[in-house]
Amino acid sequence: MKRRTKLILSICATAIIAAAVIVIGITRSEPEKYSPVIDPANFVTVVDNPYLPLTPGTLYVYEGVSADGNERNEVNVTSETRTILGVTCVVVKDTVLLNGELVEATLDWYAQDKDGNVWYFGEDSKEYSGGVVVSTEGSWEAGVDGAQPGIVMKAHPAVGDKYRQEYYKDQAEDMAEVLALNTSANVTYGSFTNCTETKEWTPLERGVVENKYYAPGIGVVLEQMVKGGTDRMQLVQIITSP
Repeated sequence: MKRRTKLILSICATAIIAAAVIVIGITRSEPEKYSPVIDPANFVTVVDNPYLPLTPGTLYVYEGVSADGNERNEVNVTSETRTILGVTCVVVKDTVLLNGELVEATLDWYAQDKDGNVWYFGEDSKEYSGGVVVSTEGSWEAGVDGAQPGIVMKAHPAVGDKYRQEYYKDQAEDMAEVLALNTSANVTYGSFTNCTETKEWTPLERGVVENKYYAPGIGVVLEQMVKGGTDRMQLVQIITSP
């Protein structure tokens, strides 16, 4: 899993694992039986959910400080696509630099259904040390080896919603819960209101929880670890190309 935009998070998950998960487009089911129905005809070719717009040619730059040092995260929405389970996905290139050195480079695959839910179909993730790839752990693709896509932003989020963002057993199991719909976030790039705030975690990293703030018309503006650390990443710049 990724270090930043889908940070490795966790939960005291016993109750949630026993509970049913309800997601738009996904039948009520327990996590071990999670099996969303993906119909390519139910997807569109753009991702324009106001809380997670992915417009090709847009570069989001985040900066912050972690326990390891100064981090910089660049999220580049490309014009490239990849077809997964018959669905045309937008390719997003995500790079993480720690103290100026590349430590992770990932290709993420997103698609939006007709209702406006943004789905996550997988990632090709590489971790680096000294300019050399040292791990591809966390990489997965929906439909391969039992991996399933999940929703990263709902079309109509409501407080209390809980949903899987991805599912590849023992490799990628990020989950989220909507905490609020009208919070504020002050970051280097600006001050935002009416943000959707989520709690995000993974049972694979117990004891770590992060809150994310999604601003309308922008997307993620702030990521704040609230359990298991004090890491904070904030939006500092948005660059658009013609």
